[in-house]
Amino acid sequence: MSMADANDVRRLARGLPHVTEIDSDGFDFRVGNQGFVWSYPERRPGKPRVIRTDIAVLYVGDEAEKQALLLGEPEVFFTGPGYDGLPLVMLRLAQVSVGRLRELVTDAWRMRAPDALVGDLDAVRPDRA
Repeated sequence: MSMADANDVRRLARGLPHVTEIDSDGFDFRVGNQGFVWSYPERRPGKPRVIRTDIAVLYVGDEAEKQALLLGEPEVFFTGPGYDGLPLVMLRLAQVSVGRLRELVTDAWRMRAPDALVGDLDAVRPDRA
């Protein structure tokens, strides 16, 4: 089973409707001006920020889902002090399959997209409706 990487994130995110890619040192994708997946800006005390393209920040919808992912798969998902109370998790790309990444990125898109756009996803991918 092949594991995911930054190129898979880019390919999957670009394949979704109405996605805007923001110019960055890593990857940064938005829908309706709302971020749904981007590369992790790692901050360490006293050091410059490092954009980690092996780790994706993923929108997950709510605190309950966030905690379920963190507790259920700590080797895959983690969080940091700057993300307390935010519906975001960090995802170690090398720990997930491309198929799983597709589900996570698509779910993040679906939660962030304005309602008027969500129907377009089902039109593009009727098999997933």
